[in-house]
Amino acid sequence: MTIQLLIADDHHVVRRGLVFFLKTQAGIQIVGEAKDGNEAVQMAGELQPDLVLMDLDMPVMNGIEATEKIKARYPQIKVMILTSFSDQDHVIPAIEAGASGYQLKDVEPDELVRSIRGLMAGDNQLHPKATSHLLTHLTSKHKVEKNPIDELTKRELEVLQEIAKGKSNKEIATSLFITEKTVKTHVSNVLSKLGLADRTQAALFAVRNQLI
Repeated sequence: MTIQLLIADDHHVVRRGLVFFLKTQAGIQIVGEAKDGNEAVQMAGELQPDLVLMDLDMPVMNGIEATEKIKARYPQIKVMILTSFSDQDHVIPAIEAGASGYQLKDVEPDELVRSIRGLMAGDNQLHPKATSHLLTHLTSKHKVEKNPIDELTKRELEVLQEIAKGKSNKEIATSLFITEKTVKTHVSNVLSKLGLADRTQAALFAVRNQLI
């Protein structure tokens, strides 16, 4: 199968270099060249290539916007980013826009060809730096927030449960066999750790979280 490829880059020299090299590769056909993101979107619709090799920093419309539009209108067309930017602020938006591949312009020519063919074979082709940023982003995005209840000690949790029952500090001290002064300290810690203003809020918190 011949891979029909559209190249989008605002630098004429870069486009010419890519065309010169890629047109010599078996199974790859260059069907068009776009000098900005807007032109890339238009040509993608007209030419229906298999793959768009997309730069990011382009005038009129950048590569991320162009990728998003192409994937929204022509989901069957794959996009591989080819850029000089390897930071998270470029990698993550590009992947979220729908790019299936992300390579840097310093990639070895043969590796670029392998990436193009791998992408068309159904594999995601990400530069190691892009993979690292993506994993960091996903880990951060899905990190489970700490439950404030877990910050309480066993005794503080017991005091909170007693507060929810409407007991005074003296009654809590008697129930838990501790001094009233110790109860006051625990109450203060509970309110501070849970970010609550008073005992009433503490009682409501306990009820809402089914602690009693």
